[in-house]
Amino acid sequence: MNKTMSGWGNGLLGVLIFSGSLPATRVAVMGFDPVFLTGARATLAGLLAGVLVLAFRARRPRRQDLFALVIVALGVVVGFPLLTALALEHVTSAHSIVFVGLLPLATAVFGVLRGGERPRPAFWLFSIAGSALVVGFAFSQGMTASPLGDLLMLGAILVCGLGYAEGATLSRRMGGWQVICWALLLSLPVMLVVTLVALPGGFRAPDVPAWIGLGYVTVFSMLVGFVFWYRGLALGGTVAVGQLQLLQPFFGLALAALLLGETVTGGMLAVTIAVVACVAGAKAFAGRPQVAKARVPAE
Repeated sequence: MNKTMSGWGNGLLGVLIFSGSLPATRVAVMGFDPVFLTGARATLAGLLAGVLVLAFRARRPRRQDLFALVIVALGVVVGFPLLTALALEHVTSAHSIVFVGLLPLATAVFGVLRGGERPRPAFWLFSIAGSALVVGFAFSQGMTASPLGDLLMLGAILVCGLGYAEGATLSRRMGGWQVICWALLLSLPVMLVVTLVALPGGFRAPDVPAWIGLGYVTVFSMLVGFVFWYRGLALGGTVAVGQLQLLQPFFGLALAALLLGETVTGGMLAVTIAVVACVAGAKAFAGRPQVAKARVPAE
């Protein structure tokens, strides 16, 4: 299998895993405080990352890579989980999943700014059109779902796109699982303190579904998904493979309906289909990334 096909395959696996993140977070915040949830998932995932680093004797990151790892940590370990957990106190997971339609554009922008990729001009027309559809959908709802929830989701998308692009660049020289493991380990001291401080007084036992949600976002959303996702971005290019994120609303909406019994409206489905159509056009003009020939360490 060539690098491009391997990149798309790894990227698709990552998207499938991430598709369960928002529904799982929605379930988890029914039993856990959002700040505690953010700290707990990062702390537990950081401990697992430490086991992996020790077991496989992963090479320590170079000093010049530390700043990029901090950006990854702030984007995908702290920023996105916290902002989405806060947002899901105000909106349903089905509503929030539509905002995933902005992720390919955010990832592409940061892929250009931080990764040096150069898609063709037509790519931006399709990407902006897709993003406009998503934003237009939010406003068509009269923002009645929750203006605060929607703003939190927009912030989550921005920091996540930056974390994706930065991690993809690092993965080309470090490897996907090493990037997310070291980002988690860098975050571990702070997130452990956050977890302890946010621990509710008179801690009550959450329901089983909340524990399952916490387990999913810890193991899969914070760790396993990134192993495949960062490797996919590194092999296939951040701008091109990043477009796979537009499949995530389909999977996520299905999970929200099947597992949470949430209502998926015709408008949600229509805007998702329209956005995916735009991304299909964007993919055709993504071009070959200038950094695609960079060496990817074996994982």
